[in-house]
Amino acid sequence: MSSSVRTHTKSCGSSCQPGTSGAASAGLSRATLDKVAQHPCYSPTAHHRYARMHLAVAPACNVQCHYCNRKFDCANESRPGVVSEVLSPKDAIRKAKAVAAAIPQLSVIGIAGPGDPLANAARTFDTLEGLRSALPDVKLCVSTNGLALPQAVDSLVQLGVDHVTITMNAIDAHVSAGIYDWIYFDGQRLTGRNGAQALIDQQLEGMRKLVEHGVLVKVNSVLIPGINDAHLPEVSDAIRNMGAFLHNIMPLISRPEHGTYFGLNGQREPLPYELEQVRELCGGSMPQMSHCQQCRADAVGMLGEDRSQEFNLEQLPAQTEPYHHTMQRRTRIQAALSTQGASEDEDACLVAVASDGGEAIDQHFGHARRFHIYAVSSEGAVRVGERHVPLYCHGSSECDQSEQQSSLMTVLDLLSDVDAVFCARVGMAPWQQLEEAGVQPVVDYAWQPIRDALQNWWSLRSSISHQAVTRQGVA
Repeated sequence: MSSSVRTHTKSCGSSCQPGTSGAASAGLSRATLDKVAQHPCYSPTAHHRYARMHLAVAPACNVQCHYCNRKFDCANESRPGVVSEVLSPKDAIRKAKAVAAAIPQLSVIGIAGPGDPLANAARTFDTLEGLRSALPDVKLCVSTNGLALPQAVDSLVQLGVDHVTITMNAIDAHVSAGIYDWIYFDGQRLTGRNGAQALIDQQLEGMRKLVEHGVLVKVNSVLIPGINDAHLPEVSDAIRNMGAFLHNIMPLISRPEHGTYFGLNGQREPLPYELEQVRELCGGSMPQMSHCQQCRADAVGMLGEDRSQEFNLEQLPAQTEPYHHTMQRRTRIQAALSTQGASEDEDACLVAVASDGGEAIDQHFGHARRFHIYAVSSEGAVRVGERHVPLYCHGSSECDQSEQQSSLMTVLDLLSDVDAVFCARVGMAPWQQLEEAGVQPVVDYAWQPIRDALQNWWSLRSSISHQAVTRQGVA
C-alpha cells in the first residue's frame, strides 16, 4: 500500500469513537454504534463532522398532513417538503456523484421527498439501485410516512438501506384523525379514524419488519399543541417496545404564509419550553434527538447549513473523476474525522472485513455484499466506513465464469486501497489476485470479534516488521 494511504488512516481506541457518548448508555451493541457513528441525523456529535444529502426524486404523496404544503422553488426556506427542483433518478445519481466529489465529508444520502419516497416506489428504488452501484461507500437512508412501508422492507434491506426514518405522530386513531386530511391506501381514499387507523397499522407493521431485519429505525413526531402534545409519551413507549432506536420530536411549523391547513386555521406552533418539556417526558422511554434542523427535501451539506443551491443541475460539472479515486480520497478524509484527526502515524493502515452482523469476522469473501472498512494502528481499530460490492460467488457450480470474473475484478478494484482483507474463508483464485494487487488476505481470525482480531493482527504484523528492521540494522 502507498505511504499516502497509511499516513492518513491512523486509528484510535474505542474512547475516540465519535457520536457514541449519548447512545452508549442505552446498552447498544458495538455494531449499532458503528452504524450511527458517521450518520449526522442519528448521532449527537457526527453532525459536526459529516455531511448529508437529500435527493428530491419523490414528488407524489399518499397522505395529506394538515401541516404540509409541498411548495417548490423556495430557495430561502428550510423546512421539510421544500425543494428547488425534482430530479429524475438519472439526474439524482449525477448530482450525488458531483456532491460526493466536492464534499468529502458526505457520509449519507437520503430520499425524503418532497412527497413520500414509497409512494413513488419506482423512482425511489431506481435511484437507490443506481446510488448503490455508483457510490458503494455511501450510506443510504429513506424517510417515509410508513403507509407503504411493510411492502417495501425486503427491497430496502436488499439494497443495504440500514437506516429508515418513520414520521409517526400518534398511535391512537382519535388523535391521528386530527392531524391528517386523508390517506390513499389500497386503492381507496380514507378519512377520519378509518384512515388514521390504517396508517398506524401500516407504520407499526413496517417498523416491526425493519427491526427484524436489523435496520435502525428513527421515529419523527411533529409536536402539535392541543392535539398530540400530551399523547407523545405514549408514542415513545410504543416505539420503544417495537425496537426503534431514536425519537425525534420536532416543533410544528404553521406560519400562515406557508399555506398549510394548520397555518391557515390558526393552529399555533409550540413554544420552546413546551418542546423541551415533551422531550423530557419522552426521554424516559426513548433516546431523544435534539439537533434536528427540519431540513429541506433537497438539503446538501452539514446539518445547520444548506448548500443545495450550489448543486442545481445546470451548475453540475459535465464530467467528474472516476469514482473509485473520489472514494479512496473520501475514505482517507473520513478516517481522519472518525479518529478525531489522529491519523498521521506511519503504522496506521486500512483493512476490509467481511462480516454479516458487524460483530465478528464471519463471512466468506465471495459471499460478502459489503466490507466494513477499519483504520488500525497501535491505538486500536476504528470503523471508518463500508464498501458495498457485487456478489462474487452465487454458490452455484454453473456460475457464468465471465460474469464471476467481472464481479471479482470490481470487488478487487473497490478494495485496492486497503492493506488487508479479513474474512472467514477465501478461494484460491481471489487469494492470488488479492496478493497480486498488494492486498493481504487474512483468514486466521475467522469467527473472532472484529476489533480483537484486528488489534492482534496489527500487533503481530508490527512485531514482525520491527524484527525485520532490527535484523537489517545488525547486518
